[in-house]
Amino acid sequence: MNWGCKMEYAHSPVLLEECIQVLQPRLGKLIVDCTVGLGGHSEAILNTGAKMVCIDKDSEALEASKKRLISFSKQVVFVRGDFRELAGALDAHGIKKVDGVLMDLGVSSLQLDKPERGFSYRSDAPVDMRMDDRSDLTAMKILNTWPVSQLKMILYEYGEERYAPQISAAIEKHRPINTTGELCELILRTVPAKARRKDKHPARRTFQALRIAVNDEMGALEQGLAEGLERLKPGGRMAVISFHSIEDRIVKQFFAIHSRGCVCPTSFPECACGKQPQIKLLKRCEPGNSEIENNPRAASARLRGAEKL
Repeated sequence: MNWGCKMEYAHSPVLLEECIQVLQPRLGKLIVDCTVGLGGHSEAILNTGAKMVCIDKDSEALEASKKRLISFSKQVVFVRGDFRELAGALDAHGIKKVDGVLMDLGVSSLQLDKPERGFSYRSDAPVDMRMDDRSDLTAMKILNTWPVSQLKMILYEYGEERYAPQISAAIEKHRPINTTGELCELILRTVPAKARRKDKHPARRTFQALRIAVNDEMGALEQGLAEGLERLKPGGRMAVISFHSIEDRIVKQFFAIHSRGCVCPTSFPECACGKQPQIKLLKRCEPGNSEIENNPRAASARLRGAEKL
């Protein structure tokens, strides 16, 4: 199997039409894009006449989106930050409530296509993986300083890696590991031959786990969902695009919890908890074959939407 070539992703906003259908942007509405990236979704939203707050913790992505969206300068404000800081970003601009919240999760094409960022197992570079270069925690620091038990845990939980014990033990034994190439070679030597014969690179799950740990993506997602729901107006909508089962499970569970009403035991003659549903679930969407053919990154994407009651 040849994994040596570098994969390029043309920037195509994933599930764009479906996002517009969920968020229903138009003149007079205010939408927050919590992960503006290269601005593809935001451009389509701004074209409807809506106003936007565009957030991203990646300074390169934020600058790229500013250039792309320069013709909408009167409709949009940009904020550098994590979407877990959504409430603070809105407060800083005197905004109490919004009509829509969009989260496009995971790694962007900009990050994948710049080898020096250390996100890709298809290029050799320092193993960094920070979305926010102001952070002190890098993948290199995790690889070279975290105990093997913690390495194994993140590989299991964030990468769903079945060979987590073998890979984490090999990492500890061969420290220091400083580049993506060194890490890939170590994984290829460690996993059994049957894992190396599969279509997907054997390092894929390890890289995913490290990236999630470096950027605390699961903690940020949970907090961002809570703050996004809190800031939505009644009738406001949230759209979340996830790219792997761990993210999608968190979004699914969050939406399920907040769409439920009474949680009293069925044996109770009447409701004693008084709990009311906060959201109405909207249709879950997946990309069609034509979108996947034009943009392979879209293959694993899942969009979940909800409307605040």
